[in-house]
Amino acid sequence: MPMDKLADDLSAVLAQADALLARAQTEGPEAARQIQAQVEEKLAQARAQLSSLEGEAAEKARAMKQATEAYVQTNPWQAVGIAAAVGFVLGVLVSRR
Repeated sequence: MPMDKLADDLSAVLAQADALLARAQTEGPEAARQIQAQVEEKLAQARAQLSSLEGEAAEKARAMKQATEAYVQTNPWQAVGIAAAVGFVLGVLVSRR
């Protein structure tokens, strides 16, 4: 699930929760309890989506770590050269400030 889709989904959940809370202020206590249950359900759905996204991100991070480790093990001198070049560029950029 892309981050844009998640942001849109969370915005929709918040908008729905706001609408339900506004409705709860104008209706009686029984309706307020029903609305509260609906808001809780929407929040549970949002939490489930976040949890799913967290799991996917962790899996991608593990895969990237393994790929990086494999590359460094098969090409150690290239990895050292790349790290040195990146360090040099960052040093030049920081020293200009």
